Amino acid sequence: MIHGKRAAEALELLRVIPRKSARMIEKTLKSAIANATNNAKLAADVLVVKEAVANEGPRLKRFQPKARGSAGPIIKRLSHIRIVLTDGQ
Repeated sequence: MIHGKRAAEALELLRVIPRKSARMIEKTLKSAIANATNNAKLAADVLVVKEAVANEGPRLKRFQPKARGSAGPIIKRLSHIRIVLTDGQ
């Protein structure tokens, strides 16, 4: 959804999406912009989102009590969000 867009434009797009995942991606994008400006000395207004993916992370395995003394599994899935920015060239 934000592939190929300018970083500032992608932030505005994520702000209007009413989902929890959009807030997490927005937070990750802000961090990527800060890293690019501080570490790579790139200007924030020329940054373009080259890649934004959410890969599967580790799973937390828990159990919930069920009827007659048995236990039912609960798998809590986690994810890794990766955003790659480029200077538009």
